[in-house]
Amino acid sequence: MAQVKLADGELDYRLQGPEDKPVLVLSNSLGTDRHMWDGQMAAFTEHFQVLRYDTRGHGQSLVTPGTYTIEQLGGDVLALLDALNLDKVHFCGLSMGGLIGQWLGINAGERLHKLVICNTAAKIGTQDVWNPRIEMVLGQGAAAMQSLRDASIARWFTPAFAEANPQETKRITDMLAATSPQGYAANCAAVRDADFREQLAAIQVPLLVIAGTEDAVTTPADGQFIVEQVKGAEYAEFTAAHLSNVEIGAPFSDRVVEFLLR
Repeated sequence: MAQVKLADGELDYRLQGPEDKPVLVLSNSLGTDRHMWDGQMAAFTEHFQVLRYDTRGHGQSLVTPGTYTIEQLGGDVLALLDALNLDKVHFCGLSMGGLIGQWLGINAGERLHKLVICNTAAKIGTQDVWNPRIEMVLGQGAAAMQSLRDASIARWFTPAFAEANPQETKRITDMLAATSPQGYAANCAAVRDADFREQLAAIQVPLLVIAGTEDAVTTPADGQFIVEQVKGAEYAEFTAAHLSNVEIGAPFSDRVVEFLLR
C-alpha cells in the first residue's frame, strides 16, 4: 500500500504509468474507491502517469469523525500533490470527484493543466435528499450501506447495462457496501453543502464536462449549466446513467484522452 500522511491520518493512493508522462489524477464518486477507474487504466497509462487515490472516508484512506467539506477534500488532493512533489497535473473527477474538481478549478487553478468533470453538478441534490440518508446511515450502519448498495444499481447504471453486465455491476456496487458508514455520511454532508453555482466563472483552466443522458442524479442540464458558466468549456454526452466511465468504457476514455492531449 502507498500512503501519504496528512495531519489527521493517511490517504491511500496508487501512481502508475510512465514517469516521463504528465500526471493525471483520478477522483472517485461518492461510495466508490479508486478501483472505479480500473476500466480506464489501460488507455490512460498509455499517455499519462495516473494517480488514483481513495477520497477521505472511502477505501483504504482515513476516516475522521464529524462531517467533511469539499474544501477539505480538495485540500487533501493538494496535500497529496505536495507530498509527491507534483507541481501541476491534469485532474478528472466523477460526481463527488467532479465537485472536488470544481473546487480545485476555482481555488487552485494554478495546480492544473486541464480539468475534466463527469456526471456532476455545481450543486447536487438538496438537504431533503441528503439529511435522511445521513441519518439512516449513521443510525443503521452496515445494514444501511447494504440497502444503499441495492438501490444504487438503478441510479448508477441503465437497466440494459446492469442486465448485460452483472459481474461488473456487482464489483462496483460492492464498493458502496464496503464503505465506512461514518465516512460515507461525512462525505454526504460535503456533497450536500457544496454549491459552486456563483463561482464557476472563476475556472480558467481548459475544462471538459461529461454527462450521461440517463443520469437522474446529475442530469445533462446540470452539466450544460457548468459549460455555460465557464468560458471555453467543452461538453460531451454519452448514453449512460451516473457512472458513465464504467458504463461506456472505451469511448469515455478516448474522449478524455483526446481532450487532454490536444
